[in-house]
Amino acid sequence: MKYVYTAVNSKNRKYKGEMVGGSRDEIRKNLQTRGLTALSIDEFREAAELNANKSIWEKDLNTRDIHKVKIKKKKLLAMMHQMGLMMKAGISLSLAMEVLIDTEKDKNVRSILAEINKELYNGVPLSGSMAKFRAFPAIVINIVQAGEANGRLDMSFEQCALILEKEISLSGKIKSAMGYPIFLLGLTVVLILVLSILVIPTFANLFASFDSELPGITQFIMGVSDVIINYWYIIIAAVLALVFGFKALKKYNESFAMRWSQVQLKIPLVGTVMRLSHISRFCRMMATLSDAGVSILRSLELSRDVIPNLYMKDCMNQIIEDVKIGTPINVSMSRYPVFDSMLVSMIRVGEESGMLADSLKKMADMYEQQADESTKRLTDAMTPAMTILIGVVVGTVVISIVVPMFSMYDIVASSGN
Repeated sequence: MKYVYTAVNSKNRKYKGEMVGGSRDEIRKNLQTRGLTALSIDEFREAAELNANKSIWEKDLNTRDIHKVKIKKKKLLAMMHQMGLMMKAGISLSLAMEVLIDTEKDKNVRSILAEINKELYNGVPLSGSMAKFRAFPAIVINIVQAGEANGRLDMSFEQCALILEKEISLSGKIKSAMGYPIFLLGLTVVLILVLSILVIPTFANLFASFDSELPGITQFIMGVSDVIINYWYIIIAAVLALVFGFKALKKYNESFAMRWSQVQLKIPLVGTVMRLSHISRFCRMMATLSDAGVSILRSLELSRDVIPNLYMKDCMNQIIEDVKIGTPINVSMSRYPVFDSMLVSMIRVGEESGMLADSLKKMADMYEQQADESTKRLTDAMTPAMTILIGVVVGTVVISIVVPMFSMYDIVASSGN
């Protein structure tokens, strides 16, 4: 039978957990062998059952399955840093977990840590317990598992922190670089709407009072304004249909998704940034996992999963299949043009010298630097392009208004004479 217990240790620190035993006395004796004094021991009942027995006023309406809760990368990074520092200082794993629990403010995260700590007391390995929660990426779990195997958990936590830090840094750089061009694009859309809804209709009424033919550019601008004002709901519906239709095609049509992922890599500047950042991420993951003692095959599988591009991921699937039958990584990788010759050569050097992790670290740094430079070039190209687009939009509207006004002035002047 399963029991839930509340107990304290010699320092009066409270513990809660579950334990299987034949009776309460057996559970109490088991706790005593672990240096714990039982405060209460009760038969285990599922949380759902306990909640069902409560009145509607007592029920916890905010209950969440903590196994499905995700932890933000920045919070996970802080946790890995703390664990690495504490274990390097000689603090035991269980005490380090208690410190994390005591300092954690988020209720869900605290519950996850408490559950893991409880399982540690019941003899479950840390990696095995972490694997039950969606909060921890597979890469982190595998690095921790390797640390448990080689007795260097402190180093494993540091490696997890490093890889998370690099991931956050790379994503942040790309988002930061694309922020201003996206702002300009949004400004362009707002400007078009303001001109179409507020400015152009005012002049359209003025031009309608004069019985004269308008220039082609003016007629075009007036027509666009009429369409936006009178059929805005159709435009919104069409845009939403295109967006959701595109997402559905990518999700449910594998051949379309594969073709689109190939097209992405061929877009000038954008494709370069994507390819370099994906390769940098792959090299970083592969190096960290190899350093942590994870097998080459498992490292390849986990590193493949951090590549978002479907085509590059498919290439990695083929490489993994080749490696399974004994083909060197560099030989298989050389068959796919998306991986350049420099990467292939460095992996070959690493495989032949037995220093694959070091070679991959250097390549990760190099590709990250190239990705930064390409991102800067992309930003430098997009900013003036968007500025020119705004100028063209405003200039076209101004010309479409000014030209007929000159014509009207000529009509008024000639009628006055």
